[in-house]
Amino acid sequence: MAPPLPGPLAHLAPLLTHYGYWAVGGVVLVEDFGVPAPGETILIAAGIYAGAGDLNIVAVAVIAFAAAVAGDNVGYLIGNTGGRAFVHRWGRYVFLTPKRFQAAEEFFTRHGGKIVTVARFVEGLRQVNGIIAGTSGMPWRRFFVFNALGAALWVGLWASVAYVAGTHITAIYDEISRYQLYALIALGVLAAALALRHVLRHRHQG
Repeated sequence: MAPPLPGPLAHLAPLLTHYGYWAVGGVVLVEDFGVPAPGETILIAAGIYAGAGDLNIVAVAVIAFAAAVAGDNVGYLIGNTGGRAFVHRWGRYVFLTPKRFQAAEEFFTRHGGKIVTVARFVEGLRQVNGIIAGTSGMPWRRFFVFNALGAALWVGLWASVAYVAGTHITAIYDEISRYQLYALIALGVLAAALALRHVLRHRHQG
């Protein structure tokens, strides 16, 4: 008997009950190339079900990892094949000139691995991570490695915590999310500092 899912996870119960592993794989997959979908929450819900014996935690983790990597690679393909032309055509309307776009590409090429890995844990960035990497011209092999690393850490964290915590996961999720905010702020400060150093170095060289 599947346990009742707490709070914001409750609406996923029918989906998990009827489709099980397919639901986990499908939702995580589509979320990771930009479709608004509850990928993280269904992973947590599946971990709770696994803790209660209704799903196998190893299968949940493997399926979620494969779906996360595949979804981001679809996003990368979208960005790599169509993103650049889109930015050059419409970017000026949001003040993203070709020169600024080139600077962003160079920055992502140098620091993209860190961004790809950390973005998995940040709502909003997780959904467009692959598209940004593809648009910026990040080499696919480099993207694949760091994306797989981020996916492994993300799946490992939430699947294992949900498996152990069970229906107490809501309080733990709120606590971890609070520290995620601090980590995101720190990442933003670091990115701004690196970008400033990059600009100053180019000015000095010019």
